[in-house]
Amino acid sequence: MSFLSNLVIPLVLCAIFGVALVQKVDILSAFSHGVLEGLKIVLDMFPALMLLTVAIGMFESSGALELLSRALSAPAVALGLPAELLPLTLLRPLSGSGALVVFENTLSQYGPDSLLGRIASVMMGSTETTFYTIALYCSAAGIKKSRYAAPASLCADLMGFCASVMAVRILLP
Repeated sequence: MSFLSNLVIPLVLCAIFGVALVQKVDILSAFSHGVLEGLKIVLDMFPALMLLTVAIGMFESSGALELLSRALSAPAVALGLPAELLPLTLLRPLSGSGALVVFENTLSQYGPDSLLGRIASVMMGSTETTFYTIALYCSAAGIKKSRYAAPASLCADLMGFCASVMAVRILLP
């Protein structure tokens, strides 16, 4: 079984080259055309991704994350979200790498088998970097009017965070 799985990718590549040779496709020009199209897409998405990256850096380094976490601790507790996980819930829709740092800090401080560690783990696996995804897909698809994408996605993130807490408390007491 292991021997066959090691051959899958080389066999697929050989099949692609074989079909290209049989159909007399110029592989080099097709590859060059694909690279050029990919670079055009990257250049179209670059402004949105650069803006998002700068905004996240400013949000974290200005102390706004800490201030917002403290301000939202009472409503979060009312929703059942632990106040210690608020920085993770605030950063996860914005930045995957920033959320990963907060997640690692949570695991090192509380432990992976603690209630907070388990909730944070489920949150990381069940939510998305919303604004990155919106910026990426809307700019790639050429969508200019994405008015309702962010509010709808943030509502879905909030439900994902609340469902993560409930699932861990019910399934992993």
